[in-house]
Amino acid sequence: MKLLNTILAVTMIAASNPLFSQTSNEKKAQEIIEKAIQAEGGKKFLSSIKTLYSKSETVMDGRKVNWITKEMVPNKGSFEIEYQGRIVYRSWFDGKTGYDLVNGERKLADPAVFKDKADRKYIINELAYIDPKLYKIELIDENPDKMYYKIKATYITGKVTYLYYDVKSFFLSKEETVKNGEKNAFSTVLQSDYKKFGDLWYATKLTFVSEDGNQEANLVELYYNKNIEEKDFN
Repeated sequence: MKLLNTILAVTMIAASNPLFSQTSNEKKAQEIIEKAIQAEGGKKFLSSIKTLYSKSETVMDGRKVNWITKEMVPNKGSFEIEYQGRIVYRSWFDGKTGYDLVNGERKLADPAVFKDKADRKYIINELAYIDPKLYKIELIDENPDKMYYKIKATYITGKVTYLYYDVKSFFLSKEETVKNGEKNAFSTVLQSDYKKFGDLWYATKLTFVSEDGNQEANLVELYYNKNIEEKDFN
């Protein structure tokens, strides 16, 4: 009987090891992102952010332009390209439908561009990553040099993104989308030069990696919970 019990016990342990390992990796991923949330300002504070505005400088087709983003919880957002003080392109999502401004005329956008917006609930991505209704997260690699934690985040739409968090600061240093949700989404984005805006720590330099050449965008203005209204998404 003892031998039978031992065999059964060993069999159960062997069978359950992959499950334990998977659960452990999911728990570790949760712990890492919670530390990232703390580094950015803390969960209570980040959850209090209801609107976010950012303005960045970049170069497109040899011209200096500004990228302007506006966000409002749960899922409204807009993106504008400003050239010499004038908005030359605008795309936005009103919470249900996406639009483009073409030659001064509002037109329905390709739904694929806003595929991931419908289920969005948070402005700060890390809050979404730890919401099991939106994401499944798993620590898949702690690199040999111990410079970053690599986390696999799978969105409910099927989008798969690898997140690289610095082992010291816990700030996100790279975001790599390997299975796109939204149409024409950048596959790799590097984030660096974190600075504090009020109580929020935020990356001020983004590098969009592409085979055709990298594009850098430098943040020049950021604020939250002011100067953004419902009408900005109409």
